Amino acid sequence: MTDAALTIDGLDCFYGATQVLRGLSLELRKGEVLCLLGRNGAGKTTALKAVMGLVGARAGSIRLGEIDLTRLAAHEVPRAGVAYVPQGRRLFAELTVAENIEIGLMTRGRGRATREAVLDLFPVLRERLSQRSGTLSGGEQQMLAMARALCIEPEVLLLDEPTEGLMPSMIAKIRDTVSELRTRGVSTILVEQRVDAVIPVADRVAFIENGRNRETVGVEALRDDPQMVRRYVGVG
Repeated sequence: MTDAALTIDGLDCFYGATQVLRGLSLELRKGEVLCLLGRNGAGKTTALKAVMGLVGARAGSIRLGEIDLTRLAAHEVPRAGVAYVPQGRRLFAELTVAENIEIGLMTRGRGRATREAVLDLFPVLRERLSQRSGTLSGGEQQMLAMARALCIEPEVLLLDEPTEGLMPSMIAKIRDTVSELRTRGVSTILVEQRVDAVIPVADRVAFIENGRNRETVGVEALRDDPQMVRRYVGVG
């Protein structure tokens, strides 16, 4: 048996006639945080959307254990155990915090115990259950988006730039939550632009360039060789 939670192998994806992913291969190990780093347009978000069935795979496979996700309709992927928090959060702004959470619970038929466990992770949401989600702060909205995703009790969690636009205290809270989820056995793929947001929480980093995985390294290698980040991402 493999220790991989999710395996992407030889993935080709297109938007119309434009190829975005070119033979992309990645392995997310069970209980790890794998960060995708790369320039804008490198294919990081497309990789997450492909896992969720939101972008079709022209070639290659995406496997969650023994399940080939490329054979599932997009609405079936969360039911298989993959949760996705897209960039921009995409909450139902007119619905309350409680209603947004309820929508998450319905995906895999989860109940009160799951709801309570998720709210324990984000105590501030417990105080805001009757509040419309569109009136929350940016950090609270990000917490709610993560809480809604976690209501399916996922094996794999996909986070697309969860700290974007947040103040440092909220970034720390998101980071702590990702670390806590790792202790609970959740495997996470994290897309981030900011290296300093990645190093405290990631186990490994995959550098995505022109739709390919150029190199996957342990996070300690980033600490030892800052030039690696400049080479692939263009920032220090």
